[in-house]
Amino acid sequence: MSEELRKQAHDLDVTVWVGKSGIDAVVDELADQLDDRELVKIKFLRSARGTDDTEELAAELAERVDAEVIETRGHTAVLH
Repeated sequence: MSEELRKQAHDLDVTVWVGKSGIDAVVDELADQLDDRELVKIKFLRSARGTDDTEELAAELAERVDAEVIETRGHTAVLH
């Protein structure tokens, strides 16, 4: 299952950007997008990352919207 999702994720466009307002600012938007589609790609901008790495931020965000992290690569994550 997740291998198939990873393949789908490859061609996805980023639809959620996390910036200096942090993940709090995108929780509602991300939840709405996950209601509408199976996968959502998120980009963590430098101002959002601070000292946290992408994996930590993605895991925290996934927990907040009751989603699963499919993969993280560089500064992007895909949630399902």
